Amino acid sequence: TATQLIGASTIEVNGHPIAYDCAGVTRVIFLKHGIDLYDSGVSDPKANGVRLIYAHVRQHGTLHQGPVVYPGDLVFFDNTWDFNRDGKVNDPLTHVGIVERQEPDGTVVFISRVAGTVERYHINLALPHVHETADGRILNDYLRRKDVINPANTGYLTGELFAQFATLVGH
Repeated sequence: TATQLIGASTIEVNGHPIAYDCAGVTRVIFLKHGIDLYDSGVSDPKANGVRLIYAHVRQHGTLHQGPVVYPGDLVFFDNTWDFNRDGKVNDPLTHVGIVERQEPDGTVVFISRVAGTVERYHINLALPHVHETADGRILNDYLRRKDVINPANTGYLTGELFAQFATLVGH
């Protein structure tokens, strides 16, 4: 289901448009299978879509650090942007994607909406600070834009911004 959204510029379910962001894309994938990831019963007025999905997973799944993941697992990231606009690297749960596969070297390929389109991205937790290998294979994609106002301890690669994986139970 996730691969069908690659390249999409808008998303909808049953003719109803869904927010075109990382959480909306992830939500649509699961809605097509009868699961609403925003349905957790949590009422937090500050919750963004990523945090709503995280709350759902806490009730209906398992959060973990890998290293093994499976298609359909979720991957959460922190500090992909300055969510609270305070100029500090202190923004948990700012991005989510859905695992497509794990390659033999441990690199996880996931699908998400970043920078305007739904695409495949890579994360390799064994080498979190390496963008690509000498032979040109991508290990960690850039997930945060570099900006001169970013603090010195800002991470930019998926491996540097990784928070947790999640497996939904019984779905």
